[in-house]
Amino acid sequence: MSAHLRNESDIAAYVEAMLEDGDARMVPIALRTVAEAVGGMAALAERTGLSREALYRTLSAKGNPRLDTLAALLDAFGLRLTVRPVQAAPSRVARRRSTAAAAAA
Repeated sequence: MSAHLRNESDIAAYVEAMLEDGDARMVPIALRTVAEAVGGMAALAERTGLSREALYRTLSAKGNPRLDTLAALLDAFGLRLTVRPVQAAPSRVARRRSTAAAAAA
């Protein structure tokens, strides 16, 4: 898989797909795959200022990166964390408003 991660756009699409999957346990594995694609743990350690040991631990199957570590990793990959509304389903607020409007009619 890592051979397909050639640029920031590929990496962003891959990480976003892992996040959309909804399984938080896959995020460290996805980040480790990206780390291997961009030069390995030694290069990532140099870019982030984190030790290789900490990176191996954090990006293991049992890893659970803290938000500051996640931000440092994404920055090293040329990415940033963003938040946006879910587009697939109406929000709870919109459903409440439509329910209230229907009840008032």
